[in-house]
Amino acid sequence: MRTVGTPLRIVIADDQASVREGLVLLLGGLPSIDVVGAAADGEQALALVAEHKPDAILLDLHMPVLDGIAATRRLTAEHPGVAVVILTTYADDESVLDALRAGARSYLTKDADRTDIASALQAAAGGLSVLDPRVQATLLAAATSPARAAGTASPRVPEQASPTPPPDGLTQREAEILALIAQGLTNLEIASRLFLSNHTVKTHISRIFAKTGSRDRVAAIGYARRHNIG
Repeated sequence: MRTVGTPLRIVIADDQASVREGLVLLLGGLPSIDVVGAAADGEQALALVAEHKPDAILLDLHMPVLDGIAATRRLTAEHPGVAVVILTTYADDESVLDALRAGARSYLTKDADRTDIASALQAAAGGLSVLDPRVQATLLAAATSPARAAGTASPRVPEQASPTPPPDGLTQREAEILALIAQGLTNLEIASRLFLSNHTVKTHISRIFAKTGSRDRVAAIGYARRHNIG
């Protein structure tokens, strides 16, 4: 058990070596933090947690072998005393809600500085939750949207109707972004509309192009019109 005044023992997990090593240097340089391990994927993170018994873990969402959501579920089940803090580029409502439902105590985006990250780790280890301001905005938007409001059906879809899945394996979020592309919105405008980072929007668009076989935005718009998206 951690005693008062001793550094917070943490594990860092991120598949990007430059990010992982940078976090180790940034956080390890703080007197209040002791980085006891660094992992490149979720499985390594679980092994390091089992070995070192840290107070908290700083976890990326998108990693190979075992992603952050699955790792969070296992950490919560197998090591309930270890506080999970998500640090990722993704601030969309699906990622945030999945992480919090899996058991993460705090959720930050990668534009947070080391003081914010350290404070979130300390708070999470103490049983508190810290959410990035953009994440709070995302949750508020999701909670107050007509389709998600309690007891309120979407005005455009009858209660008994089931939404048609998007074609070619597109997720609902990707279809939503494709519809905004078809409306002529730029990446920055889409990011602002959906409370996402510009990097996240670019990632979604790359996946949209791959799934729809589109080489550019013009082709993607043509696809959207053929499939009545947007």
